[in-house]
Amino acid sequence: MCYRNIVTITTDFGTKDTYVGVMKGVILSINPDAQLVDITHEIEPGNILEAAFLLKDAYKYFPEGTVHIVVVDPGVGGKRRPIAIKMEGFFFVGPDNGLFWPIISDKDALVVHLTNKKYFLKDISTTFHGRDIFAPAAAYISKGVDLLDMGVLINDPVRMEIEKPKFLKDKIVGYVIRADRFGNLITNISKKDIEKHFGKREDLEIEIEGRKIKGLSRTYSDVASGQLLALIGSSGFLEISVNKGSASELFGKKAKELKVNITLTQSDFDF
Repeated sequence: MCYRNIVTITTDFGTKDTYVGVMKGVILSINPDAQLVDITHEIEPGNILEAAFLLKDAYKYFPEGTVHIVVVDPGVGGKRRPIAIKMEGFFFVGPDNGLFWPIISDKDALVVHLTNKKYFLKDISTTFHGRDIFAPAAAYISKGVDLLDMGVLINDPVRMEIEKPKFLKDKIVGYVIRADRFGNLITNISKKDIEKHFGKREDLEIEIEGRKIKGLSRTYSDVASGQLLALIGSSGFLEISVNKGSASELFGKKAKELKVNITLTQSDFDF
């Protein structure tokens, strides 16, 4: 069964202004039967990498046929293309600035440059394509309009080169991608990366900014309140956390993109 009426919205707009609400109004005006779901509107303004990371983590938990709008668009009004994508039964609408690349790079995806103004609002602002292009395009897709009627097929979507962990003889070197609302620092090192390099050994040392953590915890409460720990989070990536505290606050503004090393156990731990 196809649940095309489901439309999710992910933005960096926040909720103070009317932007998200207006986008929803546009969608519902075109498709009153649409079921609207907010994934998040708290992405750091203009942070395309964070948007890509969160979308990749979230989209697959929705029914096949869901239309995902993502508007993190620092190049709005410029030369970047508005696009729509069909990939493995899911649809994506947003700017062609690389945020979709982590999802489609290894998949068979149909990518369309949205050019048919029939599926836009009549008056297009240079600063709010979320309202004038992406919301109406997503609404029409949710009603069953074929992507190929909405624009031209392209084979050169913008790529996002995400730095992958480095695998040395006895070490994995990665970095922090983002901090979540609870101050957990999510890295680019996955559980699969760790198991591929070290197997399922438990005698690991995780080092970040000179602090060493002995082994991976299973839950936050495996250590005492206020203590630093490392675990595999729900997204399948290594997280640096503080039980009942904030790793982001612990490391300050420099927390993002801090280097993280994983090696086999040595001595002298801060945990």
